[in-house]
Amino acid sequence: MALQAAGRHSLVDTVVDALRTQLSGGEWPVGSRIPGEHALAEQLQVGRNTVREAVRVLVHAGLLRSRQGEGTFVVSTADPGDLMRGVQRAGIRDVLELRIALEAEAARLAALRHRPADLERMRAALDAQAELADADGRPRADSLELYADHDIAFHRAVVEAAHNTALTATYGWFSSSVREALVSALDDQAMPQIVHGDHRAVLEAIEAGDPAAAERATRDLLEKPKRAVEALLGAESRWGAAEPSGTP
Repeated sequence: MALQAAGRHSLVDTVVDALRTQLSGGEWPVGSRIPGEHALAEQLQVGRNTVREAVRVLVHAGLLRSRQGEGTFVVSTADPGDLMRGVQRAGIRDVLELRIALEAEAARLAALRHRPADLERMRAALDAQAELADADGRPRADSLELYADHDIAFHRAVVEAAHNTALTATYGWFSSSVREALVSALDDQAMPQIVHGDHRAVLEAIEAGDPAAAERATRDLLEKPKRAVEALLGAESRWGAAEPSGTP
């Protein structure tokens, strides 16, 4: 099949998309060797240099792996980029439910595995965030972005204190969506404000080495905005409004 560059996509991008489609469609199962550059170039009717660059993109994305003298092999047929795009398209309730699943387990593990430096990072994030709040405890209007950054820094510190590489990597991908939703929520009066006592409860449970309390405090922290979102969704569904954005 001949491929033509479309819109702003270069021909390399088009080949990348074609190869992704073949991978996700099961053309080449995990562990198998994909056809060589010459065969792919003939199949797609593009130059070998274009195929080489496209394969490099997919190697970098973690779908393929090149072995010197052996060829290029399929590592995964699921593109991590698709996962992230799916998360970015998710509604706020979905994001909060995933946060609860990830962060509650992370807090439980952090209570068992934390190190002194982990606790210091949590405290530093909360102290810095508190300095940006007004007398009512809400972030100052001129500090929403930085306030959100400190909140995310706290939650990431909790996750990292679990010392689980896979969990840290997953949350690292996910945290950009969390931050985007948080910035939108901070100036939304319909969403509950961040309560520093709730965050301190998580920190104190982790510091005390109490996994059950750490998990419970994290769930309590995130259930508040989830209930607010569900209430808004219930009200807005009667009016046909769009889903709100927001998270603590």
